[in-house]
Amino acid sequence: MDRQELLDALARYQHTYPREGDTCRRFVNFVREDPYCFERDNWFGHITGSAWLLNPAGTHLLLTHHKKLDMWLQLGGHSDGEVDTQRVAMREAAEESGIGVELLSPEILDIDIHTIPARKSDPAHLHFDIRFALVAAGDDFVISDESHSLAWVEVSKLETHTRETSILRMREKWQKHPSRLD
Repeated sequence: MDRQELLDALARYQHTYPREGDTCRRFVNFVREDPYCFERDNWFGHITGSAWLLNPAGTHLLLTHHKKLDMWLQLGGHSDGEVDTQRVAMREAAEESGIGVELLSPEILDIDIHTIPARKSDPAHLHFDIRFALVAAGDDFVISDESHSLAWVEVSKLETHTRETSILRMREKWQKHPSRLD
């Protein structure tokens, strides 16, 4: 996936989710206008890739208790110059869990723009996050240095770990997603 393929995927996403038009337009403008949008040291913001990572049965989602943000979130991270956001989401999910992963659909499951607070020498900045549905090759995970903990959480009971609006929004989309496992 190159920059144009990402813009095409965002156009398809906007067509599928017209209520998210404002967010999608901000995303598209950022990708079109900022040549450094995939670079971590772009302090306005940068593209990140995240994973809606399901267990093989499709019943549980792997969440991380993120060390820096102290929140339960989906796995994901920085593009670090990589323009293929699918590859970023898959790389980050595998690195943060130690599990092999497979892409369930090439289409974007969700997008989100959120502020990351200032930390150490990094100023506050935006993450333009692109999320994809993935399935894990197994259930056993390894906790990386980026996490306090990892947990397989039943998709229908995500509120036991998080009330993060974007995660609950992804669950709603997943329940309507054409490539569901069940």
